[in-house]
Amino acid sequence: MRLLRALHDPADDERAVVAAGSVLSRHELLGRAAALAAELRGVPMAAVPAVATEATIVAVTAGLLAGVPIVPVPPDAGELERAHVLRDSRATVLLADDPHAADDSGLPVVPVSGHAGGTVPAEPDPDSAALVLYTSGTTGLPKGVVLARRAIAAGLDALADAWQWTAGDTLVHGLPLYHVHGLVLGVLGALRTGSRLVHTGKPTPQAYAQAAGSLYFGVPTVWSRMCADPASARALRGVRLLVSGSAPLPVPVFTELAALTGHAPLERYGMTETLITVSARADGERRPGRVGVPVAGVETRLVTDSGAPLPADGETIGHLEVRGATLFDGYLRKDGAADRELAAGGWYRTGDVATIGPDGWHRIVGRASTDLIKTGGYRVGAGEVEDCLLAHPGVREAAVIGTPHPDLGEQITAFVVADGGTADSDELIAFVATRLSAHKRPRAVHLVAELPRNAMGKVQKARLKGTPQP
Repeated sequence: MRLLRALHDPADDERAVVAAGSVLSRHELLGRAAALAAELRGVPMAAVPAVATEATIVAVTAGLLAGVPIVPVPPDAGELERAHVLRDSRATVLLADDPHAADDSGLPVVPVSGHAGGTVPAEPDPDSAALVLYTSGTTGLPKGVVLARRAIAAGLDALADAWQWTAGDTLVHGLPLYHVHGLVLGVLGALRTGSRLVHTGKPTPQAYAQAAGSLYFGVPTVWSRMCADPASARALRGVRLLVSGSAPLPVPVFTELAALTGHAPLERYGMTETLITVSARADGERRPGRVGVPVAGVETRLVTDSGAPLPADGETIGHLEVRGATLFDGYLRKDGAADRELAAGGWYRTGDVATIGPDGWHRIVGRASTDLIKTGGYRVGAGEVEDCLLAHPGVREAAVIGTPHPDLGEQITAFVVADGGTADSDELIAFVATRLSAHKRPRAVHLVAELPRNAMGKVQKARLKGTPQP
């Protein structure tokens, strides 16, 4: 079966893709991509500067038609990161209309536009690589994650089932086109389900309000800003589904967004290496602070540090492992092959810690390295403390980490962005202590102007660990 099956539908859609002010029909996108695919015959790997334009969508589609793995390059990548991605991926061409896009990389530039006369090639092997996406590199240089066509197809079909995503939808988002969220879900999902796609360029509340879609994707920062613009939020009351991902959605934002739009947002969980593995369902309940149950074709479990199974009792925190059809093929090695390490039985350790309830609902505590705090013999999830701090009227944003402590091992340390006026550190510590167990209170609260975030809105806690302490 074709990966981008909606592209081959004989019934055309004149507004299948709207991006950066350009409008492409389904047949126009297929024709342009097929023509470029003919130019890519024999290319082992192609890089694409992933600016949010229709040219990027054409280039990625062409690579998928041709069976050429595509490496999206973040347009805001620094010189060192960009050079690493191009060198490590072994890309041999750069797909771009700007002849100077390659800079000093030495790669030949293949124009995206201007090709004609391409014939749609035969569907590539479903086991072949479709994309090489680079991780954020929080523990070193970014690593190339190899995603096969079959994994992408399985993941998108599972989400179409969970979200009741059909050709009758119009998907709206303004997310970057070099991550799973914006590219795999936000572009390939539309080209597989047949829904229309409207990319707003920037994910502003005003752009979302004006897009007239039925299905919206956003990260927590997008939804927080939407709540700060009540008029735009209320314009979404007629939509079908609001989806939040890429980072935990704070409970206060969940509650306020539901009140303004009339829709409790649907949360889901995944990562580059696994695609989306856990999600709430469009036809089911939504629980603030919870991300749902495994999607079709995916299994999950909790284990100890040593790999022993833990109970799904809703309280026990453990390392989250997943297995199923959506897993990546591995990290790209220097010889161009892919390699991954799985536990016995095909389980992949995500690096996240979580709880799983008896009914299968998951709560993601966070990264084991930064969000599981071992203090005085207790295991405390940073997210629970963050949610409590966010319930204080003087707190706009909060991030909690563990910092070294001579007696406790780690102490709970909070970084808070005040919401108007000046929040008092001692008051915030007492606020948490009266609402959670005493051992979960922060021992230190630092007031900061802003929290460091990446392009997807995730707080970069590793940078907080280096923040000077007043």
